[in-house]
Amino acid sequence: MSKLPILMYHNICESDADCNKLTVSIQNLERQFQYLSDNNFKTFHFSDLEKMKTIPKKSILLTFDDVTENQLIYALPLLEKFKLKASFFIPFQYIGKTDSWNEGSGELAQKIMTIEQLKQLPADIIELGYHSYAHNKYQTLNSSQIADDFMKCESEIEKHNLKVYPALAYPYGNYPKEVVAKANFKQQLVENKMKFGLKIGNRPNTFPFKDDYEVKRIDIKGLDSLMVFKLKIKFGKLKLF
Repeated sequence: MSKLPILMYHNICESDADCNKLTVSIQNLERQFQYLSDNNFKTFHFSDLEKMKTIPKKSILLTFDDVTENQLIYALPLLEKFKLKASFFIPFQYIGKTDSWNEGSGELAQKIMTIEQLKQLPADIIELGYHSYAHNKYQTLNSSQIADDFMKCESEIEKHNLKVYPALAYPYGNYPKEVVAKANFKQQLVENKMKFGLKIGNRPNTFPFKDDYEVKRIDIKGLDSLMVFKLKIKFGKLKLF
């Protein structure tokens, strides 16, 4: 089995002075992508993984939650510059609107990309995925509410003719943990034809995944130094960070 770190990003800002818990500066992001490029890391989409039984030694996935406009403005040009792939996860209710969750975390509310912006993203670089409809914690929803959330996602995809790969990044990394509720939730993922479900976990995965619906991601913070970034790729989040 091979190690596969999956990095989780949120907002990108113009300068280090504006960094916050979920916001990485464009300078830091460029240093991180430069490191990946210089060290010959290979990036993949989840649709690539579906067809693979083994992966190259230096494989990594880059994921961005919320499809904020700042990702379009700052992250996309860097992905193009360094020839890296990434997955962007859509909270469908908020397309073309402003989010309702960043302010509660101490961040500024962010504009979410419009349908037109999402359709203009280059498919060879950006793969779109699911980030639920309403960006609620799945643990707080019953089966009927989860089914309704999926139905509304599909309605938006169909209405706007979006190409979205069936990988789901759980909002807040949250999903039901109690045994019966978790089993029911995973059955709903199967019924809705999800290929992968992404939590947080803060450790590199082994590939093939032990559980396709409990794929771990490593949270990249705004104040992470390049050394911390390198250590996170190798080991995940350590207590000293």
